[in-house]
Amino acid sequence: MTTSATDPVVQAKAAIEYCYAQGWTDGLPVVPATASDVEACLATVGRDPAEIVGSQPHLGRSVTVAQAAANAIMAGCKPEYFPVVLAAWQAVCQERASRGAWQSTSGPAPLIVVNGPVRSRLGINYAGGVFGPGFRANATIARAIGLIVRNGYGIRPQQLEQATQGLPGRWSVCIGENEEMSPWEPLSVVGGAPLGSDAVSAMLIRTCEYIDNRSTDSAEAVLHDFADTLARLGAYVGGGHSSGGIVFGPEHAQLLGNAGYGRADVQQWLFERAVREPAEMATAGKGEHAEPGRPFAMMPAAQDIPLLVAGAANAAMSMVFRPFGWSAWSRQSVLVNPKEQ
Repeated sequence: MTTSATDPVVQAKAAIEYCYAQGWTDGLPVVPATASDVEACLATVGRDPAEIVGSQPHLGRSVTVAQAAANAIMAGCKPEYFPVVLAAWQAVCQERASRGAWQSTSGPAPLIVVNGPVRSRLGINYAGGVFGPGFRANATIARAIGLIVRNGYGIRPQQLEQATQGLPGRWSVCIGENEEMSPWEPLSVVGGAPLGSDAVSAMLIRTCEYIDNRSTDSAEAVLHDFADTLARLGAYVGGGHSSGGIVFGPEHAQLLGNAGYGRADVQQWLFERAVREPAEMATAGKGEHAEPGRPFAMMPAAQDIPLLVAGAANAAMSMVFRPFGWSAWSRQSVLVNPKEQ
């Protein structure tokens, strides 16, 4: 079988290979962005294409709305995803740690959490397999953030990026919150967004660790399991405290809610019990901030333990994540297309 240079498939492959040659990809093929594609994205937000939405002064580089749109298309986003991409980018940028995180040796990844009706409109998964593959909106919105950093700032592995090992979840963690099965107000409300609005929250994280507890109906027993994981010595990086947040599976969240635990109650319970003995810390060479004879609180403060609900109610499993730095997140959620809400 012969092919012609005018064959659309041949042309598409050539365009993809051209993007590889320019260093514009994250290792996977990208969708070549045409001018009409970018215009379609820009039409969804009503922003000046030349508006700067992020900068790295020490690199002398910045990102415009038009550049963000081009990278969203390259990531595989539909134009209607772009308002969420832009809100996610803004949410990540307002994290204090983001000023240097893209070049950190830890190689942190953004955890993007979407609330509101936009989840259903765009098909953003918030139920089974929420941290995994298979959902275009989740995958491409997160990927767009990574391509913006790569192509807008020029931060690439083994070049300006300095991650020692990096994370398998880098650029790929975008989830919806399962508001429908949560006993508490959405995370976006904690971040100041009105209840029922479309909003995005973001945190830079180091990694995720699952908790599987299907053997008890005791809320306190489950909380002990979470506290033990939060207090893991390996997550302590020195300087005074560790960090941790929880994505509760619906069953764990409802068990706690039915037992009368509000979000603040859970945070306080965990803060008081996610502790280690000074002698334990000393065995790992990490006891310099512990007071002898007094349990050391691994979390800096109760309110610095972000809590949300996502996943399916098909097994009592949840996820602990590790925010980058002690300050868990900015507690400022970003509205999607605020002028339309």
